[in-house]
Amino acid sequence: MRKTSQRIWITRAQPGAAATAARVREMGHEAFVAPLLEVRNVPGAQLDLSGVGALAFTSANGVRAFAELTADRSLRVFAVGSATAQAAKVAGFKRVLSADGDVAALAEGIAVRRAELTGAVLHPGAAELAGDLAGVLARNAIEARQVVLYDTVAATLSEDEMAALGDLRVVLLHSPKAAQALAALARAQPLPQLRVLCLSKAVLIPLNRVKFAAKVFSPFPLEAALLNLIDR
Repeated sequence: MRKTSQRIWITRAQPGAAATAARVREMGHEAFVAPLLEVRNVPGAQLDLSGVGALAFTSANGVRAFAELTADRSLRVFAVGSATAQAAKVAGFKRVLSADGDVAALAEGIAVRRAELTGAVLHPGAAELAGDLAGVLARNAIEARQVVLYDTVAATLSEDEMAALGDLRVVLLHSPKAAQALAALARAQPLPQLRVLCLSKAVLIPLNRVKFAAKVFSPFPLEAALLNLIDR
């Protein structure tokens, strides 16, 4: 049976929004790209790679911010998921391992390979982290440190974008911060008709007290699993 085409609101920051929109269109749906967040690199951020034996990335944004600051691609990379791993490969890293999960899965993947590590694990990331990767690694006797390279801030939707929200029925959320932004927006302009699809249970939490038609989280924190929810 042919699936009904739907208009899907893509809320993640660029350039990730464009990649998600392309996947949504490949599924036969229309993509409405109106990010609730935007990425800003931290001015004057510096990298100290002395004593670092591996990198741990929890987002493609972290990969891009790191790549802009240094041409060094010699370090081994541990990535939280396939999209982040792909971003690392595109940036030029040759040794990339994906945990295909969340921060806990990433920490576990690094911990089981502690004997292969020859230095500290550096986590280049955002000002507000989804999880304490460095702390988890330290508790597993793995030297780890983090460096803040970027931040995600709430984006302002245009008048046209705001006017279009009432006709939407499905929205995708990739992070708790995007969920926070949607919750704030929905309190000012209720969107009870929306079916909210979240990348993970953690993403759904900021929406607990906001009324929507439905709130669902994917069984695995992978975009493929999130997109599979659209036609269910």
